Amino acid sequence: MVELIPLFMFLVVCLFLMIGYPVAYTLAGTGLLFGCVGIVTGHFDPNLLKAFPDRVFGTMTNTTLIAVPLFVLMGVMLEKSRLAEELLENMAQLMGRLPGGLGISVVLVGMLLAASTGIVGATVVTMGLMSLPTMLKRGYSPSLATGTICATGTLGQIIPPSIALVLLGDILSSAYQQAQLSMGIFNPKPVSVGDLFVGAIVPGLLLVGLYIVYVLFVAKWRPEQAPAVPRDKDVSIAPILFSLLPPILLIVLVLGSIVSGAATPTEAAGVGALGATLLALSKRQLTRSRLAEVGQSTTEVTAMVFAILIGASLFSLVFRGFGGEELITEFFHGLPGGVVSATLIVMLVIFLLGFILDFIEITFVVVPIVGPVLLAMGLDPVWLGIMIAINLQTSFLTPPFGFALFYLRGVAPAEVATTAIYRGVAPFIVIQLLLLAALALWPSLVTWLPAQLQG
Repeated sequence: MVELIPLFMFLVVCLFLMIGYPVAYTLAGTGLLFGCVGIVTGHFDPNLLKAFPDRVFGTMTNTTLIAVPLFVLMGVMLEKSRLAEELLENMAQLMGRLPGGLGISVVLVGMLLAASTGIVGATVVTMGLMSLPTMLKRGYSPSLATGTICATGTLGQIIPPSIALVLLGDILSSAYQQAQLSMGIFNPKPVSVGDLFVGAIVPGLLLVGLYIVYVLFVAKWRPEQAPAVPRDKDVSIAPILFSLLPPILLIVLVLGSIVSGAATPTEAAGVGALGATLLALSKRQLTRSRLAEVGQSTTEVTAMVFAILIGASLFSLVFRGFGGEELITEFFHGLPGGVVSATLIVMLVIFLLGFILDFIEITFVVVPIVGPVLLAMGLDPVWLGIMIAINLQTSFLTPPFGFALFYLRGVAPAEVATTAIYRGVAPFIVIQLLLLAALALWPSLVTWLPAQLQG
């Protein structure tokens, strides 16, 4: 019975989260409760809790995690200063007269916004407020408009530089080092966030390309659902292109400095935050009140991330103290099919948890538990990280519980039916499942570019 305590811990966490308790307090409280009960009953070594202060100190001094508030600041600054809204308007003017051009503009701008913001809720809400009224006014069908916005809003999971990949990179690095130590490799090699960024480039571009192909397909075969938008006669192409360059160059500069090795993700995040601030200043959008809003939003998101990370550290410490890692290892190794079956089960569990948990909670709770076991079975850490990110992205889109659907429903006009949103996201879910299958069949789609750059 004692060996099943880790399973009970996980079920208790899920139960309290579904009731509505805050994630950070649920994780820390569950770990502390089970740890205290285990000490009283003699089934838990109290000396293990002495490692918790060192874990907290290590979290707060982790240089990789410093990139989180900087990337958040960069995204919030672009959002609050209306640069993203201007970008969408200019892109729509440039491509709107093409069949499906407005939808393509939403995908491209949403890609840039998702990459810079990295928070699914913020991106979906922002794109919903900016794009949905315009798309409906221009004659787009509600299902295509809402589906495009929801799918584009979840791109922040995979398009670098992404907060999700920063957090996954840090957790997977620890998991990979732990897996190597368990295999007798005493000089373990870490996984860098830059490796995940590079590995995500090809799948991310493939996903954006497939979205655009789908919009063009609808515009070709059902032109009434994605009509062309007449361009204003007095609009000049040159000013539009000039206005598009600064935010695009900012993203390219941040990502390029990481990929080339000229800067660490943390240093590049600092450049991105400064660049977004200078862009807002150049557009005369950097008012005192807006700067206060950006600072407050950045602080709230950062505090949430680190509070969850600290709570997850206590939970995983107690989980391992009760033999949870050994329990999972025995279960995975006993499965018929070996690593393939184990990976499928983990992906299914993560997909289902994506209905009730955000990517931050899943990254800090599930990945540290299953990551070392899967990596010890021979999986590539970069491939595993990208698969998890796309899997969660699909989960956030899937009716009836997908987070992105709830976010868009909250800002969509009343005349847009919920069923229209569900119908709209269905083709994009199929596209993402096809991409997951392609990455499973051809892992080199993820691993080839990092290997080339390292070589």
